[in-house]
Amino acid sequence: MDLKRNTRILGIDPGTNFLGYAIIEVIGREVKLIECDVLNIKKGFAPQEKLEAIFKRITFLIDKHLPHSLAIEAPFFGKNIQSMLKLGRAQGIAMAAGISKGLEIIEYSPKKVKQSVTGNGNASKEQVKAMITSTFYLKSDITSFDAADALAVALCHHYQTSNGINPGTGGNSWKKFLRDNPKRIAKR
Repeated sequence: MDLKRNTRILGIDPGTNFLGYAIIEVIGREVKLIECDVLNIKKGFAPQEKLEAIFKRITFLIDKHLPHSLAIEAPFFGKNIQSMLKLGRAQGIAMAAGISKGLEIIEYSPKKVKQSVTGNGNASKEQVKAMITSTFYLKSDITSFDAADALAVALCHHYQTSNGINPGTGGNSWKKFLRDNPKRIAKR
């Protein structure tokens, strides 16, 4: 991430009843919260209507805030297959909304998000919410777990990219290193 320019990140905590979303703006080393909320689609929506509502909200947020990337929490492996399939649909439609607007899409495992934000990959939802509340000086009663998780995903992406770490690998980006240091490539 170029620290000389402003960067906006849309963080998503996918769900078919409650979808958390957050927009942060990074200006140099300062991280500013732009918007953070939950799309409540639990009552009165057929399954296809829920997916349509997710797509419309995500595209609306992208048009309104013009983020540079969309960071989304990857589905966790659970015992209830039907719940996982529904969650996968919500995640897929959110990703499709970002792709339709030309955004870079990055997935982070729940463990990676927790590790980045709290320093503990096994942190509870309460610990993540407390850290997010503290980081952004929020009133704890304002932020739901879903909104806090979305904010944590956006913050995780910022932390991963601002430190030169390649998302998903957990290590330094060789591609970036080679691009930045072409003279260090040995010719055969």
